[in-house]
Amino acid sequence: MHCMSKHTPYKQDKYPCKEDHHFSNFYGDTVLLINRMLGILIGFLVLEMLISVVVILCTIGTDSPESITGHFTETLNDEVEVKCSLENNRFILCDCEKGRGIPLKRASFCPFKYLSVAEAAAIPLDVQSRGVDVGVAILLQSANQKVLLTRRSSSLRIFPNVWVPPGGHVELDERLLDAGLRKLREETGLKLDPGDVSAQLLGLWESVFPPMLSRGMPQRHHVVTYMLLNTSLTHQQLQASLHPEPAEVSGCLWVDASLVKAIVSAVDGEEGSGTPQEGLAPTISVLEVSPEGGLSESVLPLSVLCNRAPASGEDVERVSTGTKYALELWLKNLEGQGTRC
Repeated sequence: MHCMSKHTPYKQDKYPCKEDHHFSNFYGDTVLLINRMLGILIGFLVLEMLISVVVILCTIGTDSPESITGHFTETLNDEVEVKCSLENNRFILCDCEKGRGIPLKRASFCPFKYLSVAEAAAIPLDVQSRGVDVGVAILLQSANQKVLLTRRSSSLRIFPNVWVPPGGHVELDERLLDAGLRKLREETGLKLDPGDVSAQLLGLWESVFPPMLSRGMPQRHHVVTYMLLNTSLTHQQLQASLHPEPAEVSGCLWVDASLVKAIVSAVDGEEGSGTPQEGLAPTISVLEVSPEGGLSESVLPLSVLCNRAPASGEDVERVSTGTKYALELWLKNLEGQGTRC
């Protein structure tokens, strides 16, 4: 089948479709093609039909036409299930029956959910032309069931001082697993071969920076693939090989299920404080990374990891919203409810 595709702009252009404001199952699967060209990764949205393919930018319900998640739901739901694959340097998302796909989620405060037509038109052209980047983030699980998180360097422009799993962009002709292992090596110094781990796709996250309209207009738009890697090494064995890159990482932390439950209880976008689990100490042990790349043990208040994304002003040290989502999926996987790729 031949596909026609066009870069998805951040404005409400009109293209021929069945209805002006809704798409119908008559057209078949909605397919999202995200071109993964290194440096300029460009997003595509296409509607697959029996005869031809057209670009769809219709508003779905009351949702923003630019929200990737919104293209797969006719409501204001923030989570859907999709099928995904990586083919010929394109990351493809398409509709699927419930229970047979991978979860795709956005934050309840996702800017594209509330972006007006006038606001979308005001987004700078360089941001419009960049489109949607594809990234991979690795949840590295040790043999004793701990997961590695890293704190992004304060010098980074996007999400500085925020705790996330190691990860980054997928390069041209890379598989997702290869990209994840490369970023794990570049950021932490951990060198793992594909044969040393068992890999599982946990879920997809629609990430926008800044994360809320109250903190500025969108500058970056990503689809992040969260992959779980199981190793036969304990976290102590892995930690002995840690050599973080200080330009990207300022701290390292191993979290277990009890700590994760406290972290994910602090839901971004909701009022109040999290619910730390009984038995947790008020401080946790972390590894600080010096400007030269050296490691030193330190402590961090548990409350820092339970911080929520602020609605305005400067960001705070916290666990990212997407990471909380991935950690929730990890907890479900520990309970035997995960979906294997």
